[in-house]
Amino acid sequence: MEDLRVNLCGIELDNPVIPASGTFGYGYEFAELYDINVLGTFSFKGTTREPRYGNPLPRIAECTAGIINSIGLQNPGVEKVVAEELLKLKKCFNKPVIANVSGFSVEDYVYSCGKLDREPQVGWLEVNVSCPNVHGGGMSLGTDANKVSEIVKAVKKVVKKPVIVKLTPNVTDIVAIAKACEDAGADGICLINTLTGMRIDLKTKRPVIANKIGGFSGPAVFPVAMRMVWQVTDAVRIPVVGCGGVSSAEDVIEMMLAGATAVEVGAANLVNPFACRDIIEDLPETMRKYGIARLRDVIGGAK
Repeated sequence: MEDLRVNLCGIELDNPVIPASGTFGYGYEFAELYDINVLGTFSFKGTTREPRYGNPLPRIAECTAGIINSIGLQNPGVEKVVAEELLKLKKCFNKPVIANVSGFSVEDYVYSCGKLDREPQVGWLEVNVSCPNVHGGGMSLGTDANKVSEIVKAVKKVVKKPVIVKLTPNVTDIVAIAKACEDAGADGICLINTLTGMRIDLKTKRPVIANKIGGFSGPAVFPVAMRMVWQVTDAVRIPVVGCGGVSSAEDVIEMMLAGATAVEVGAANLVNPFACRDIIEDLPETMRKYGIARLRDVIGGAK
């Protein structure tokens, strides 16, 4: 029988499939459709210190082999997430969850991570320094190796749980940023977040989304994500969670062969809410097809 288990920063997952932050809400919405406990885990909606309405509408633009979004980290703020969202989640998900945290300053990250670190259901903290849809934080922090290092060091001082840093692909040298994370004490790295892109409506002759530029994700970015996972896993010793354009069991295995320990699925959830469930169900047969008995054995197998 095929063994789908992997170990992510000291915590065993039943399988490596993880819905990505921003595409799975706080989980309980999807629990109305299927038993989300089939997931390895999931990364809940990006959470900030203060509540955020997000960016003006419209926020979504469809495009060939992908989607552009500019949600802008809409969320109720960390206090409400702890007091309300995690309580709802606890009723339908019995595994450790990944808490995705965004901020606009080092202090923001420290405050929110400290709060979430104390929650029993939180297994990992995913420090998001890569959101392209906010001004003065997110990606503007994640493109600076020194700033990323400062954030990671500050967060590590106040938390006990593993810290995974989610990186932006919109940099000249992804390896330098990843190594800065590792040197600062990060326990893992997640990449990639969205590329930046835009669309123009030919009828109005104006950008489709109100923010003009947004985050581009979907199958079109998969080769870019693969390349960066390959480069970073060559350069660091900590585990890497691969993300970007994954939509099938074959994609999961390919990304793991490039070096990923686990794999996040993002835009596919917006197209098909059963995407992650279907991928997990397809994995055993796909493993048999390629002669794989234990999925963890393929990690970095193409090196």
